[in-house]
Amino acid sequence: MSFAGLKICLVGPLPPPAGGMANQMRQLSECLRAEGAVVEPVRVNAPCRPAWIEHIKGARAGFRLPPYVLALWRACGRADLVHVMANSGWSWHLLAAPAIRVAALRKTPVVVHYHGGEAAAFLEKAAARVRKNLRRCAGLLLPSGFLLEVFARHGMRGRIVPNIVDPACFHPAAARGRDPRAPHIVVARNLEPIYGMDVALHAFARIAAALPRARLSIAGSGSERAALEELARHLGIAAGVRFTGRLERERMAALYRDADLVINPSRVDNMPVSVLEALASGVPVVSTDVGGVPFIVEQGRTAMLAPPDDPGALAAAALAVLGDGELARRLREAGIAEARQYCWDAVKGKLLAAYRDAMAPEIRAAHPLC
Repeated sequence: MSFAGLKICLVGPLPPPAGGMANQMRQLSECLRAEGAVVEPVRVNAPCRPAWIEHIKGARAGFRLPPYVLALWRACGRADLVHVMANSGWSWHLLAAPAIRVAALRKTPVVVHYHGGEAAAFLEKAAARVRKNLRRCAGLLLPSGFLLEVFARHGMRGRIVPNIVDPACFHPAAARGRDPRAPHIVVARNLEPIYGMDVALHAFARIAAALPRARLSIAGSGSERAALEELARHLGIAAGVRFTGRLERERMAALYRDADLVINPSRVDNMPVSVLEALASGVPVVSTDVGGVPFIVEQGRTAMLAPPDDPGALAAAALAVLGDGELARRLREAGIAEARQYCWDAVKGKLLAAYRDAMAPEIRAAHPLC
């Protein structure tokens, strides 16, 4: 079996806006098409019609659901396989679960590719409903060993298919002069409470006290932007902090290549694509030691890790890297090597095996997901 000629209904978000799972779906779609697959995307974040509905949260889902289900019905009827990109909470119940049900009604094998960093909390409340959904599925794909363990604790069997990083886009910068007294630090997460952006600002205040010419670029959007901008002013660091908003792939890659350090301050996490992209771009990473992060980096070898909600520890780790050229060089080299396992050539065999098993009734019967 190969990807060539395989008709795949790919369900999930697409840019705009750019984001971790949306970028993954776009990347996966491009890679599958390059292998000869026929990919029909069903977008879960399509713009509402009329546009003003976007601003009414309760109505937004109701207006999106009928055209979404209709698109699913049509696409599932044309597909050999349905691949659903899934997340936690209402995203699961309103988007992933309907896709699973429609695929089952159409008698098309469906695999769920779960990406939510809040899986542990979500499954504590919703495991029974998720198991019920997964009984209709032919495969549960998980990007990390962390999520594999989380789902296994609730009696659900998955297999690892990692996230993809495009080395043609995310690659190290050509050698250029850098001023160690004026480092450029990047944070690439959404501006939401779970990602600890307030911690990043408190940590940067400590970094800026030691390196007054340091700069911080925050690439992301979200509900906390105004509060974070006010916090930067309160901490006296606003002049050194730039909120770029959410960036498209090429601009994000350019930002990494201009960085001396990437900080990931998350309170919960799965397999942050921003960390993988930073590693592939040859940028040292300092991250909180949460969720799936220690499954993809190793303390002191491919990244520096700090406890969550501890800006002092985060700043100390950042200053250690910025102040030690040899440590930064080792982290860069090891990170680049580690990131190679997330390129398409390393991942596609795992995905093809998952597709093959999902489309074989005897394998599905012998290995139920739950």
